[in-house]
Amino acid sequence: MTSKIVNLRNIKLGSGQPKIAVPITGVDHDEIISQAKTITKKQPDVIEWRIDFFKNVTNHEALTKTGNDLRKILSNIALLTTFRTKDEGGELSLDDKTYFKICKNVISGGYTDAIDIERFHEERQVKEVVQDAHSKDVVIIMSNHDFDKTPTKDDIINRLTSMVELGADVAKMAVMPTNVNDLLTLLSATHQASSLLEQPIITMSMGDIGKVSRISGEVFGSCLTFGTVGAASAPGQISLTRLREDIEDLKLN
Repeated sequence: MTSKIVNLRNIKLGSGQPKIAVPITGVDHDEIISQAKTITKKQPDVIEWRIDFFKNVTNHEALTKTGNDLRKILSNIALLTTFRTKDEGGELSLDDKTYFKICKNVISGGYTDAIDIERFHEERQVKEVVQDAHSKDVVIIMSNHDFDKTPTKDDIINRLTSMVELGADVAKMAVMPTNVNDLLTLLSATHQASSLLEQPIITMSMGDIGKVSRISGEVFGSCLTFGTVGAASAPGQISLTRLREDIEDLKLN
């Protein structure tokens, strides 16, 4: 299993049971703050702010104001800020220049504990954002999402490994299964990658077939899973209340 623990505010990724993140998908400031107030009452480990849903995401001032207001609501709950591009299941298509500008705006805003950076952008710019984030003590969760298929076991491991090589603090891979063998491929790749890599990893198989991957992270080596309080941000997500119970049922003694 992973040997390095990544501190994210008051939680430790890579230690014990998988932590639970819940998404905020509001389209404007008021909706984002309203969702945050509802979700914080449930006390998830992490809140993921999906800024690709935010209609003013390209406005630096509006993004920063909303981020700082959100930070006040969250108190000590860790915040992961994510712009998910259209090609990887998100809400907006952006050119790389705009994507990286938004990432740098998030980092400079001072409100987030972690930022999601998609692996398959121009590597020089990926490295620049990683360096920028680390200079401000922002954790990098590097990601790749395949909504069409489940790659081979070796491909999944290679993608996760390449993220660590590019400076990821945590490497994340989400895939789409079409059958049970695809789920087994993801789980086997997770187990092997978590043994090979020093950095913690996050993996999931999406949709109904993949739900077991969202609750079995402690067994196979995934450090974070995504649940819901209200709207889901990906297929197969389970409600926070049920997810907690499922994870506890699978706890390793």
